Amino acid sequence: MKTDHTKARTGCGFYSAKPHARSCSRPFIQKSRSLLAAALLSSAAFSCGCAGFVAGQNTNPPPPTYTISGTISPSAGGSGATVTLSGTGSATSTANSSGAYSFTGLANGSYTVTPSHSGYTFSPASQNATVNGADVTGLNFTATAQTNTFSISGTITPTAGGSGATVTLSGAATATTTVNSSGAYTFIGLANGTYAITPSHTGYTFSPTSQNATVNGANVTGINFTATASATFSISGAVTTSGAALSGAAVALTGPAAANTTTNSSGNYTFAGLGNGTYTVTPSNTGYSFTPANQSVTINAANQTGVNFTATVTQSHTVALSWIASVTTTVTGYNVYRSTTSGSGYVRINSSPVTLLNYTDSTVANSTTYFYVATAVDSNGLESSFSTQATAVIP
Repeated sequence: MKTDHTKARTGCGFYSAKPHARSCSRPFIQKSRSLLAAALLSSAAFSCGCAGFVAGQNTNPPPPTYTISGTISPSAGGSGATVTLSGTGSATSTANSSGAYSFTGLANGSYTVTPSHSGYTFSPASQNATVNGADVTGLNFTATAQTNTFSISGTITPTAGGSGATVTLSGAATATTTVNSSGAYTFIGLANGTYAITPSHTGYTFSPTSQNATVNGANVTGINFTATASATFSISGAVTTSGAALSGAAVALTGPAAANTTTNSSGNYTFAGLGNGTYTVTPSNTGYSFTPANQSVTINAANQTGVNFTATVTQSHTVALSWIASVTTTVTGYNVYRSTTSGSGYVRINSSPVTLLNYTDSTVANSTTYFYVATAVDSNGLESSFSTQATAVIP
């Protein structure tokens, strides 16, 4: 028997002797064992030199990874906060007791970091970070404790009295709101505390007139009111002159409500739809004075009648002035002066030189005495001295 040494290819491209056993004499077998041992040692050496290749493994180093980190302050809001990573990769992390957080093992790419913590808001709400061959640090946030707020709400019925009503809040906070078309109102953003709610609407009364509400960790609802149309009243009277009706006279009302009206052909006037309160009634008409000049009237759950006035014709007076022409040929006009003091205090009453030899003063007052003088004005604007004084007595 002889031994056939064949070659077996190893994974590294080397060859080693591989015996093929056949029948042989013992001495040859011993020799073959020695050769086999040498061949195995040689094969082992080759195999150990390229074990990774032989095993079919990639020996390239893994790609590098990086970290995104930051801090949430103050630590009271940061400690225990959840920080979410999204983008090229996603993960969550919990900020430690100092408010610090980090995401490790990140590949290059774009990420968004978003903190959250019950009872807190964050500024900014989130931040973007780009990993590009280096760690990203200093991605910090500020936590602000949320203040829980609540609301007070209710309705005013019927909607005719509720819609458009004003509701006032006082107490732990103050505010006003307007009731919507359904009669509903709401005050929001309220802290715990005691409040008073009071509705108002012209022409309506409310039941109850006001309500208290206590906010204690929850919204308060059902603070409702009932609106009732208020009773209204009137003020009326007449205006006469010399015992006869004065029609067309203007009458003004001021006070809790304001209005204007005119006397009818019988001299009568009326203001209707008025609530309780004190009003002032004032008549007027060109060419008349009134007695009294006005009247104060108080409505207290009843109509007020007989608020009458007497009109007196106011006489209108004028003063007609005339003078003799100046003998100076360069005179182009005249100025007229007036005073209520004889011999002094004259004030010009014409706006531009008078080219005629007369002038009518229609701005005089009753029971007043006036003193007049005139001057001549030439083409150069030079003015003469005063003329002789004239006197007019207005009754």
